[in-house]
Amino acid sequence: QVQLTESGGGLVQPGGSLRLSCAASGITPNFFHTYVMGWYRQAHGKEREEVARISSGGTTGYKDSVNGRFTISRDIPNRTLYLQMNNLTPEDTAVYYCSKIAPLPSVWGQGTQVTVSS
Repeated sequence: QVQLTESGGGLVQPGGSLRLSCAASGITPNFFHTYVMGWYRQAHGKEREEVARISSGGTTGYKDSVNGRFTISRDIPNRTLYLQMNNLTPEDTAVYYCSKIAPLPSVWGQGTQVTVSS
């Protein structure tokens, strides 16, 4: 059973950067390579939304509002998913979750708080 653990959140000023990490355990790198993985976020009082995803083949996709500012990547041997976030704005404030999107069942991490404020 795969488990996901996020880290790297924190408080950052507008215009700053953060890199989130998501460590996958309970699986081998060969299995991690086959997963569709993604980053989601949930702001206070709002629904959870998908921010970025990466396919098993490495194709990436982004929510329009983060395209060009955020980059999703993965380190397959170390079974780690990343989200590099640049030029952050207060609207990016949320709890960020990583997820194994496919194959089902989906798996979620516990989340890491990102707060963008001056």
